Amino acid sequence: MLKKLYIGTSTWSQKDWVGNFYPPQTKPQDFLVEYAKRFPTVEIDSTFYAIPRKSVVEAWYDKTPAEFIFSAKFPQSITHEKKLHNASEELKQFLDTMMLLKEKLGCLVLQFPPDYAAMPEHVETMERFLATLPTRSCRIALEVRHRSWLTEQFFTLLHQHQIALVFTDQPAMRGIGVQTAPFIYIRWLGNRKLLSEPFTHLVFDKTADMTAWAKFIASLDFEVGFGYFNNHYAGHSPSSVEAFNRIYAEVCMQRKSA
Repeated sequence: MLKKLYIGTSTWSQKDWVGNFYPPQTKPQDFLVEYAKRFPTVEIDSTFYAIPRKSVVEAWYDKTPAEFIFSAKFPQSITHEKKLHNASEELKQFLDTMMLLKEKLGCLVLQFPPDYAAMPEHVETMERFLATLPTRSCRIALEVRHRSWLTEQFFTLLHQHQIALVFTDQPAMRGIGVQTAPFIYIRWLGNRKLLSEPFTHLVFDKTADMTAWAKFIASLDFEVGFGYFNNHYAGHSPSSVEAFNRIYAEVCMQRKSA
């Protein structure tokens, strides 16, 4: 299967990157334009906190090249506050707004909190909610952080709706590599207790970890993949992207020559 893998960071709004990723003196309003010159995709973290104005989303679209791809997190009002209950109004508003990205919309991500366990009432609510999602018109990925969800029944549910189980480096998901959709979604989040601002350079050498991830990804069959590095992964997510791209290219070359 032909694989297209988009790798980027979990934000573009990072003042710490001026001078080490963005050109010196770059202003915040120009961050996205400069970012899109270097990387093909970004994950929008701000949508987790609030649904953006439609004019803001239209500006994102206009500021980026034709081939640029955005992914975005569902609002926490849906996943954390309402926990999928009676969230149809917020869901419609969010989807209508993000669809303004048109062909630049890569994937929308449902992220659940660590204490959101697969209790019977949560499982039932999850099943009802996933059935309402427009998975034929946009890609949707889902990240759980409680191991109680990691069952064949849950994997089958995601597969039925063609929703991708998010692969992450978080402890609860370590070693879980079940592909549930024709596309894949990876989030390298790191440990927030080990790193803090300023995020100006790599602090940890993650070569071995990245190599393992690259081999895993190269072993999968997928049409398109999305992967995003957080600053907390190694200290400077733009450098993590560049390092991973080199490693992944080497792994793919080795597989071809084997």
